Amino acid sequence: MTLKFSLGAVAPETVETPCLVVGVYEHGLLTSAAARVDQALGGTLKRLAESGDLTGKAGTTHVLFAPVGVAAQRVLVVGLGAQKGFDALRFQKAQLEAVRALGRLPVASAVSCLAEVDVPGRDAAWRVRTAALAADHAAYRYTATVKPRDEQRATLDALAFAGSEEAARGLDEARAIAAGVRLARELANLPPNICNPAYLAEQAQTFAAAHADAVGCRVLEEAELAELGFGALLAVARGSANRPRLIALEYRGAPPEQRPYALVGKGITFDTGGISIKPGPNMEEMKFDMGGAAGVLGAFAAAVELRLPINLVCVVPAVENMPDGNAYRPGDVLTSLSGLTIEVLNTDAEGRLILCDALTWTARTYQPQTLIDAATLTGACVIALGKHASGLMSRDDALAAELLAAGEASLDRAWRLPLWEDYQSQLESVFADLANVGGRPAGAITAGCFLARFTEGQRWAHLDIAGTAWEEGRKGLATGRPVPLLAQWLIDRAAGQRS
Repeated sequence: MTLKFSLGAVAPETVETPCLVVGVYEHGLLTSAAARVDQALGGTLKRLAESGDLTGKAGTTHVLFAPVGVAAQRVLVVGLGAQKGFDALRFQKAQLEAVRALGRLPVASAVSCLAEVDVPGRDAAWRVRTAALAADHAAYRYTATVKPRDEQRATLDALAFAGSEEAARGLDEARAIAAGVRLARELANLPPNICNPAYLAEQAQTFAAAHADAVGCRVLEEAELAELGFGALLAVARGSANRPRLIALEYRGAPPEQRPYALVGKGITFDTGGISIKPGPNMEEMKFDMGGAAGVLGAFAAAVELRLPINLVCVVPAVENMPDGNAYRPGDVLTSLSGLTIEVLNTDAEGRLILCDALTWTARTYQPQTLIDAATLTGACVIALGKHASGLMSRDDALAAELLAAGEASLDRAWRLPLWEDYQSQLESVFADLANVGGRPAGAITAGCFLARFTEGQRWAHLDIAGTAWEEGRKGLATGRPVPLLAQWLIDRAAGQRS
């Protein structure tokens, strides 16, 4: 269920709602909305702060039920931390914790004044958009394969933000990006016996049919892929009963002569590692190995929802990597669509093999003005950057700067890693033009260097989202990243074309 958002001017002390949300800093410093509520309550919030019951520490919450003096049935007070140094990340954290707390209350709707909290360097539209996206993220529940709970109490489905009409653009963007994030999370969270290459193709076709005035869809199946020469992609697919697909969604938001932007996402719907099989513990998380595909599909959906004045292509090579008697092997030499030959040293380095063919096909077919791929590509990137930042690699400094800025604006941050020629020597092979792995040192970078060999002459960037696409553990869910980053980058490109 998607949260319904609205925006309007409210007087916090007189608004009628099941729950009113206000913020308080440490040391009893009240935001303007909290100060108005406190005055209506005869100083209750200040007394709670003085007694230590209301600390204002970042992320803490305190509920007042049926407070006399205000029209709201409840007041939820969210801690913002110290006022000095309050920033965008703490603003986002407050929004997340507010909705998590609302989810524990029997309320179907609420009014939040948190979007009015000042954040240095951010305008009202940004605050409302960030608040709404954080709220939608916190409210998400996976239900596709779970028996519905028989709960009698109400659950949050509508959230109104206090704010002026100047923030309306932010709410429009939030609705579109939230829909894209939810699409990405739902696809990635589905079990691999449901979300296989054929399922991804069906979902893309369904989306295109629902937006037939602006979106087209092409699906290439195995026979056509073989005829075209997708030697690397088809090698990865050989061991699976679930046959591969290459999915291409095309959005027409600008005149046809305008070259499109292109997003390519790794769609390994399950990754056993193939013959170089992975260890058993935590292998169930390898259903998330199509997080790149889910991410570019979500960003594409957000762009379509916003009707951005650009042309956009989204390409997903969808494959399952399984071991059987026909599976590709370490030592095999593959001929890629580009004509370059690849020595397979490890069949668990399969993502770059399907991507190299997909990138070659996308560049040849669409001549994009910019080409970006997203992939849960390497464990090495998780070791390098952890779960906070996606790895960004590009030989184009201006493109890298655009993507880094989009990450900062959306709080879906990335960190740039080098693509120096020095690393290419690690991919040398006696038996082929290059090997598919370059050893343990700089594993994330050499994976990017591999892809760079297939994007010569392109304005190209690579996002390694292995650390950011999902939360670890048995109860970990897909995050929907890098939808916010890519959507912001596309919004920025559209704004540049309007100006």
